[in-house]
Amino acid sequence: MATFVVPKNALSFGAGTLLYSALGGSLPVHTVAGGIFTDAWPGNWNMLGVTREGHDFSVEINTEEVEVAEYLEAIANVTTSRSVGMEFELLQIHATNMRRVFNGGTLTTSGSGATLRTTFKLPQPGQEIRCMIGWESTDQTERIIAQQAYQIGSITTPRRKGAENAGLPVNFKFEPDSAGDPYAHEFAGPTRG
Repeated sequence: MATFVVPKNALSFGAGTLLYSALGGSLPVHTVAGGIFTDAWPGNWNMLGVTREGHDFSVEINTEEVEVAEYLEAIANVTTSRSVGMEFELLQIHATNMRRVFNGGTLTTSGSGATLRTTFKLPQPGQEIRCMIGWESTDQTERIIAQQAYQIGSITTPRRKGAENAGLPVNFKFEPDSAGDPYAHEFAGPTRG
């Protein structure tokens, strides 16, 4: 009987950090030293803030079977569509995040400091904007970047008593960038390579 040593490296833990940028902003250069990403994200990237339970990254591939009379099994599977995206619930409710999750809109401010007032208004139909979504793992060995994303989910913000805080549940779908790619998943170090 052969003896196998089953690898248990390359595990990934923690929620990491979600980031947001306006469409067309600068991208990280992905400098790796010591097996981790060491470069800072460019200044156009902003942290989205804490989430209720991290995020779900998904790639859904839809296929159809090619069937012929001469075979019992399908002779091929053909890809018909693909959907890539991230879902999460933001817990920091402020005007800037409202603008991000509703794909644009207007922010109007008056006053300053303790008298600052900000008004958010939804974008007019057809005036919605795309954005870029980024993520970096807690151990700095993984990054995901979507250069064109659009929030498609319904926003329902329940308000409850006690410690159950409100949130903004979002579902960003990734659209193909100028090269036709919906996202890039970058890995650092020999364990992730």
